[in-house]
Amino acid sequence: MKTPCTQTSKSGLRGEYCAAAADYTVGQDWQSYSPEMHERWRRLHARQSALVESYACRSFREGLARLDCARGIPRFEDANRALGVATGWRIVAVPGFIPDDVFFDHLAHRRFPVTRWLREEQELDYLVEPDVFHDFFGHVPMLFDPAIADFLELYGKAGARATAMGALEMLARIYWYTIEFGLVREDDDLRVFGAGIISSSSETVFSIDDPQVLRLPFDPVRIMRTGYMIDAFQKTYFVLESLPQLIERLVGLDFGPIYEKWRHAPALPAGACLPGEAPIIIHGAPA
Repeated sequence: MKTPCTQTSKSGLRGEYCAAAADYTVGQDWQSYSPEMHERWRRLHARQSALVESYACRSFREGLARLDCARGIPRFEDANRALGVATGWRIVAVPGFIPDDVFFDHLAHRRFPVTRWLREEQELDYLVEPDVFHDFFGHVPMLFDPAIADFLELYGKAGARATAMGALEMLARIYWYTIEFGLVREDDDLRVFGAGIISSSSETVFSIDDPQVLRLPFDPVRIMRTGYMIDAFQKTYFVLESLPQLIERLVGLDFGPIYEKWRHAPALPAGACLPGEAPIIIHGAPA
């Protein structure tokens, strides 16, 4: 296994783990972004913004409007001023993936880690790991929503228990199928709020429009038992009836017995519909 100091670097903005603080934070070093990087960001932003009105949920649209990020890679300090007033959150720069316990601690203290490097030109449509565009454009707008802000803090606090019980993978599926790849119903339409979807132009359209995709009502236990795709579009999406439902369904849930019952069971295959389940139907077609 690689240690943080032996991480390989694909660009000059990666491989900074040895210079990071104990909590893996680094300076954004905004002035080091080249004109080409800012131009690449603007193209990514323009492409995704064109889809936001039709596909993103209201909270995402409103949050994005509060961020000055259309002209180039944003300064994190500017976003933090707006976030601090709205929900008490702030973003911190990190060099890339960070250990689970560090990630949980940041979330538990209302700090959201944002990777500082930007994808290369050949990576515009597919990334093997999150970059600053995924993290900032995809996640930060939703931090203005109180339901998401509160959920992420509680999620961070839940990490230690899941780790101690050997159920971290189950907890991670909650994050994956909501914060990364969640859908929510608004005005009888489906909308995207997950960052993994909204930072990808192709999956944004696929998740809402593809008639063959399995879309199921939000069910925390079902989610914790369901495997997911890391190198392809998701085969299953879970749909919230509203963003506050994320807190309402999880706060009173005792995760311990659920972990005990299912942590050693094989994950349910992505895309599998279980007997008795009713995929969400809208306007006479699978939604």
